[in-house]
Amino acid sequence: MKLLSRKSITAATAVAVLGGLSIAAAPTQAASPAHSGAAVQSGTTVPDLTPRQLAKLPLTDRHLTKHERRNLAIVLRDYYVAEGDHIDVPTFVNSFTKDGVFNDMVPGVAYRGEALGNVLPYMASLFPDVHRELKRITVNGDTISIELSIQGTFEGPLQSPAGTVKPNGAKIDVPTADFWYLHNGKVEKFNCFVGYSTMYQQMGVNIDWASAVNKH
Repeated sequence: MKLLSRKSITAATAVAVLGGLSIAAAPTQAASPAHSGAAVQSGTTVPDLTPRQLAKLPLTDRHLTKHERRNLAIVLRDYYVAEGDHIDVPTFVNSFTKDGVFNDMVPGVAYRGEALGNVLPYMASLFPDVHRELKRITVNGDTISIELSIQGTFEGPLQSPAGTVKPNGAKIDVPTADFWYLHNGKVEKFNCFVGYSTMYQQMGVNIDWASAVNKH
């Protein structure tokens, strides 16, 4: 893929530009059936996952307690309501505790309160067809660890320190790891690790290492 040489971003600011993109993605088809339209309404109770729904998920251990199934249902709902076609910001924000935090670990950006909802429409503006391919799900009590891939098409302008990167229809397929920590049916902390260097390369954005070196 041809790099956008005139749209280069220095190494010092590269990961910060896309910080916060990780959550606004839809689950795989395996995860989606767990949620009907009624199930994802703001303020509604998250239904228990059925054996058939669990069988479609890439779980590392299928012997989950009722408590673990409920936690997993909450996490899957958060992915679902972050999908571009049916973003539900209140439901996503309300799934967190009052002091809950979403940490985008690579750029070191934290989102709390109303800021949690700002991430969803921003991601959809860049990758309208964004979705997640869930590859491995491990549930251990109140902790859920997920290996996944963020996929989509670069169709919206990206604002960077060097100017506006115009969309070019590039496809992304980015390795990601998510770690959810819940308490009493609420998300206390969500740590996300996105392969931003891979994402930039696939978008055709050149990280200008020479410029970064020349600063010192």
